[in-house]
Amino acid sequence: MSTFPSTDKSADLINQASQSADHAIRATQQAANGVVDSAANSLQDLRQQAAPAMERASERVSSMAHRGLDSVRETSHQLRVKAEHASDSTVSYIREEPMKSVLIAAATGAALMALVSLVARSRDRG
Repeated sequence: MSTFPSTDKSADLINQASQSADHAIRATQQAANGVVDSAANSLQDLRQQAAPAMERASERVSSMAHRGLDSVRETSHQLRVKAEHASDSTVSYIREEPMKSVLIAAATGAALMALVSLVARSRDRG
């Protein structure tokens, strides 16, 4: 009979240890679930706060792009107007001073040919 009380005590200790382990596992699971829920809530809050900021940033970028395009269009228009004015002025000058225009064109052509010749010689030497 002396072996039975010792076996009963061992069984009780095993049961207590098993119950303690089960309790520890449930407590750990509850704590982990709480942490996961808290993280999920924080992430949802962050997502809700970030959405309007991202929308505002997107609107700003879009607005800047439109302003940039408008500026390019305006500058292009101004350049076209200036080029047309220069062309008109040149045509008017040629009509008013045809001999001078021909002499200026000939002198410009000669100067360009001299420049091209110098560049070609410097390449041959270098």
